[in-house]
Amino acid sequence: MAVEIRLSRTNRIYRPSEHLQGQIIVNSRSSISHYGISLLLNGSVNLQVRGGSAGVIESVYGVIKPISIVNRSIEVRPSGKLPSGTTEIPFSVILRQPDENLGKFYETFHGTDINIQYLVTVGISRGYLHKSLSATIEFIVESDTADFLERPLSSEMVIFYITQDTQRHPLLPELKSGGFRVTGKMATLCSLSDPITGELTVEASAVPISSIDIHLCRVESVILGERIITETSVIQTTQIADGDVCRNIALPIYAILPRLLTCPTVFAGPFSIEFKVYTVITFQSELSKVHPKTDPRTPRLWLAIESLPLELLRCRSDD
Repeated sequence: MAVEIRLSRTNRIYRPSEHLQGQIIVNSRSSISHYGISLLLNGSVNLQVRGGSAGVIESVYGVIKPISIVNRSIEVRPSGKLPSGTTEIPFSVILRQPDENLGKFYETFHGTDINIQYLVTVGISRGYLHKSLSATIEFIVESDTADFLERPLSSEMVIFYITQDTQRHPLLPELKSGGFRVTGKMATLCSLSDPITGELTVEASAVPISSIDIHLCRVESVILGERIITETSVIQTTQIADGDVCRNIALPIYAILPRLLTCPTVFAGPFSIEFKVYTVITFQSELSKVHPKTDPRTPRLWLAIESLPLELLRCRSDD
């Protein structure tokens, strides 16, 4: 005997004002009696602090009470019987009831310390003598059209420079004496359906370049007591150059945003979700071979780093 949930949309993406539709599928070799079939909708923001970004005390008590977005139970069928074979039971439930005082429907996001998740669970009660049946599936929530920001996306690029003077750490001595300069521009206000775009030009480098990479990072902040714990982690790396590149030639920057690991930039009371883009230039050096697993954001003699804040939003073109 088995039960599963099959949603009407293969991508499982819904908006709060829409109906979550699908089928409950029960497979049984014989007919079964039950005391009701119900659906449980649950959406919450789960916050926690890991030991890497907090002290010992915070890591022990770092699980914070979840922020409930929606928690509702719906009866699909009253007590009765299900025949043998495969039974398909359709369901349709609106996510945001007009008369419900629910919290903000934040978009689905899977992070390190912050997890925004929406689940639908079917339960088939069979009394005390039989084990109840259940199945759970995650569905993805995106913002309603009415919640989209009205301001248009700016087409202007942010211009940046990478030299020894822009670094907070020393670079290889050969770069200081022989010269190093990179110029670039990048869009830092970005629709979630569009890629990160820009360009980069190596004007001079006394040391051959090994690689140029664009690292997309999430910056998750959680309020724990009187402290704000912030965790920055790399979620995607896009290489735009492999090996030493020709000087004074514009290299295109093009990085597609990963769906579940990004969401609109959020500044809520107990938490915030922000994003940054790191441009990392790795120089050919024997030192880099000794430390091949170095965090790309960690200052090293053979790494030149530039970071820019990235604001993500859902705009009307995503509809």
